[in-house]
Amino acid sequence: MKNLSLDATDIRILSAVQSHGQLSKTRLSEIVNISATPCWARLDRLKAAGFIRGYHADIALERVCNFTQVTVTVSLTHHRRADFERFETWVIGHDEITECIATGGGMDYVMKVVCPSLATFQALMQAMQDAELGVDRYMTYIATRVVKATRPNIAKLAVPVTRDRTG
Repeated sequence: MKNLSLDATDIRILSAVQSHGQLSKTRLSEIVNISATPCWARLDRLKAAGFIRGYHADIALERVCNFTQVTVTVSLTHHRRADFERFETWVIGHDEITECIATGGGMDYVMKVVCPSLATFQALMQAMQDAELGVDRYMTYIATRVVKATRPNIAKLAVPVTRDRTG
């Protein structure tokens, strides 16, 4: 499928879906402020083009169970493609690692890890070391509380940047 250019209405639809999840045709059209049929057609087009990956619930995990959340930075010894692929394959295979981003600079990866306890987190880190993934060093940061956790504001990100031409 060719690239789809997004207009302001598409951005409003994506923002509404991001904020509210799956909505009825009527409710989505009310939020976006266009009639239901064209709104639904646009939503279908956005889904088909891959702009919407899925719908998810925001679960209050702290109400479900006790858990330990840890941020881990990882630096690999070597930086060959095979080293990155081996590490990333290992990460993908562990549900406790809920996020992992590759970074440039001093560390190669930043991971968010959620485990039932500190002991299970420590076992995961030992398994990472035992797997001989070429980890040079890692640093752990125990989360004590979440200050902010939101999704990006699509409407602000999608606006073209205008530069001040006065200077």
